Amino acid sequence: MLRTAYDDVKKYYYDPGLHGLDWDARFREYSAMIGRAHNMDNGLSVIAAFLYGLKDSHTYFVPPARADRFDSGYRFALVGDACFITQIRPNTDAATKLHIGDQVLQLDGFNVNRENIQDVQYFLKILTPRATEQLDVRSPAGEQRRVSVNSEIKANRQISDSTTHMDYWDTVRRIEDESHATRSRMVQHEDTAIWKLQYFNLDIDEVRRNINIARKHKTLILDLRGNPGGAIDSLKSMVSGLFDHDVKLYDRADRKESKPVIARHSGKPYQGKLIVLVDAASGSCAELLARIVQIERRGSVIGDKTAGTVMESIIYRESQGNRTRIFYGFSVTDANLIMSDGKSLEKTGVVPDEVLLPTGADLAAGRDPVLARAAELAGIKLDTIAAGKMFPYEWAPL
Repeated sequence: MLRTAYDDVKKYYYDPGLHGLDWDARFREYSAMIGRAHNMDNGLSVIAAFLYGLKDSHTYFVPPARADRFDSGYRFALVGDACFITQIRPNTDAATKLHIGDQVLQLDGFNVNRENIQDVQYFLKILTPRATEQLDVRSPAGEQRRVSVNSEIKANRQISDSTTHMDYWDTVRRIEDESHATRSRMVQHEDTAIWKLQYFNLDIDEVRRNINIARKHKTLILDLRGNPGGAIDSLKSMVSGLFDHDVKLYDRADRKESKPVIARHSGKPYQGKLIVLVDAASGSCAELLARIVQIERRGSVIGDKTAGTVMESIIYRESQGNRTRIFYGFSVTDANLIMSDGKSLEKTGVVPDEVLLPTGADLAAGRDPVLARAAELAGIKLDTIAAGKMFPYEWAPL
């Protein structure tokens, strides 16, 4: 796996110079570390660390599926520079020990902040998930406590055969459950359409249907909070539906050349007032769209500074074995994206026109002051509690 990581990056990474890293020497160093690994988790961590040296948000190791699926029963997110519990799955161990609005001071010994939250999420949730996690938290009232939360564990099949009906449909159902939980949703409230876009996974027809709904209203509030990005084609369709002219999205700089990427004007775009909501978990395409709205002076952006994870990548799927195969992969950045102002959003993110952050007490009470503020700018009344209930969080089945 380490050799494949070495090969894929050397062949496909957008910067042939690899930011000055001696890739051959690094491979020799980490090969020696693999030889000293005590178990599978150690070995997988070495591969992840090998790629981490590039300091690139879109280049990382996709480890093999595990025999068990772990779900901690809670979700956390940044607000400003602090980390808070934002969701808790009912009837879990987390539900007895944590509360929405608790500030996470430490998670399994890691300080969780803007500098490392993506690394912590990757390490604990993807690379080496754990049966028990220890958290140091502080309530909105200031009470500090330490809790150990047991994850929900569901066994996967040790060996999956995609040619059998049972294993195939298990996979299909899981994909459908996840897609439903992250689907696009829209609420029409008086003269305002409020569009919750959780992922850039819409095709052009889906975008047009939603734009047609929005065109009936004076204001569109586009909620991109928590949206990690997705497909560039989906971004192009969104921009085409929001602008009455061709828009340069960015210059795409790969290992050979730099070319402009344009969203072509087509159909009848939405021409009303536009308000975009972002937060610290808004990444990639969500950040690109928010920044394009700012650069083109198309509308206003409200919320928190975004994630700063803006590159373009391809996942290279790999496997080992003969009759029984182990599947894994590598996401490798194949292009840097330079905005029309000459700057990259990687590691910098988008600073909203109006920075507005919910407090731990807001989260605990179910208030959404950011959406309520956007509604105020749209000229409608929406109190913070009603705003917080507009798009309830949905848990995908384990």
